Amino acid sequence: MPRLGDAQLPCVCIVFTGGTISMLPDAVSGAAVPVLRGETILERTPGVAGIADVEAIDWGLVPASHLRFEQVLGLAEILERALVRDHVVGAVVVQGTDTIEETAFAFDLLLDHRKPVVIVGAMRNAGDPGWDGPRNLLDAVRVAADPHSAGYGTLVVIAGSILPADDAVKVDSRALDAFAAPNVGPVGAVRDGRVSFSAPRRAARHLGAIPTSAPDDVALLTVTMGMDGWLVRAALARRPSALVIAATGTGNTHPDVLAAAVEAMDIGVPVVLASRCLRGGVSPAYGFPGGGRQWLDAGAMLAGTMSGPKARICMALASGAGVSGEDLRELLAGPVRK
Repeated sequence: MPRLGDAQLPCVCIVFTGGTISMLPDAVSGAAVPVLRGETILERTPGVAGIADVEAIDWGLVPASHLRFEQVLGLAEILERALVRDHVVGAVVVQGTDTIEETAFAFDLLLDHRKPVVIVGAMRNAGDPGWDGPRNLLDAVRVAADPHSAGYGTLVVIAGSILPADDAVKVDSRALDAFAAPNVGPVGAVRDGRVSFSAPRRAARHLGAIPTSAPDDVALLTVTMGMDGWLVRAALARRPSALVIAATGTGNTHPDVLAAAVEAMDIGVPVVLASRCLRGGVSPAYGFPGGGRQWLDAGAMLAGTMSGPKARICMALASGAGVSGEDLRELLAGPVRK
């Protein structure tokens, strides 16, 4: 796809992958399906050429719920090749919102650049009168081109909010402002075409390199009331690469869930304890059977404030990069919340 913009402006690479922003209602079912390529989305987004000199890459029309680690690693390689070029000041990835909280965190782990990577999508399809794609894309390009974005790593830009990738989660399946950063809040905003940053980015996690592969079989199980260890044992029958337990509260479960997790660790399956709560994270605060203290003492790794899906991303990519032991524990724990 050719360049769009003025060579005197900062250069931003935009990678189009599909998602709701690319969709139109199907003529038969009326349900949204991916149709619009990157060039068409840009044509329907007046004003981009006045913000940046755009280099567009039309990667595909893939629903975000279909993405696999192989594709995410390939996209990371594309972004890496773009960001190492001196004239490129930042990059934008256009994708479906279903898995933005996961892909954004993956790019945050994989890409160690001062140049920003901005992930963006839309909550309304292009056939909806309230299509939010153009506004979100314009905001994303503004953030990627803004010199103050340097050092912020990967960011999610939706409905005017600028969110750090390690804390951004989708909290509403329909609303235009569907994303939030429950633990740290937004780091900035785009209002009336102006980018402003209101908070620094906390120290980001980095793997140091993009692995050639990452396992898709890291199991994520959410603990609920009345649940014992049967689901953990069922997962162990597949011998997953790792096991993430999204526990209640600060990391508490029925004792049999912990017993099953110990069985996993005994056969060499790493176990990570996360919280199913969106805010606050895990801690060894409780010492009763199945409490967080017992999980830690049994050898489980704590995921800090990472959600279960983010902890799964972290474990898969760390496995691919060969990160283990104390380095893996520190990677999972991440920055201490203040």
